[in-house]
Amino acid sequence: MFFTFKFFRKKQRVYTKIESHIYGIIIELLKVASTDINVDELGGKYYLSNEEQHFKVTILSNDYVIRLTNTHDSVAEKYDKLFVEDVLRAVKEEKHRRMEVVYDSITNSIEKMAERLHNRLIESNEQESKAVRRLETKHIKGKRAN
Repeated sequence: MFFTFKFFRKKQRVYTKIESHIYGIIIELLKVASTDINVDELGGKYYLSNEEQHFKVTILSNDYVIRLTNTHDSVAEKYDKLFVEDVLRAVKEEKHRRMEVVYDSITNSIEKMAERLHNRLIESNEQESKAVRRLETKHIKGKRAN
């Protein structure tokens, strides 16, 4: 006998038409690699800007305000707390994903540099060993000649 209580199920959030439209705009901006994401976590401010599309979004998480700005207009509205939190979650996930890509790239570069350095050191040690052998051989031949 399993009883499912409604309060245990997570209720799917339904956005208003405007919220859905704004969420879609922000998600599309996040998909574009040329969109810059800047964060001021202490101030609770999140900035998205895409200079190619002349579009900026400012999210004030403490006040639940989202400002959309293009070349002609700037509109700021206060939205529902859950909606703004969903938008922020998407922004933070994309910021994190981008940081992982950069981190992986840097890690790969460091590994390649370390491998090249290692190979160079091995080559250098081999050359030194050959030079030492040549010196030893010359030294031994020099003693035999005397």
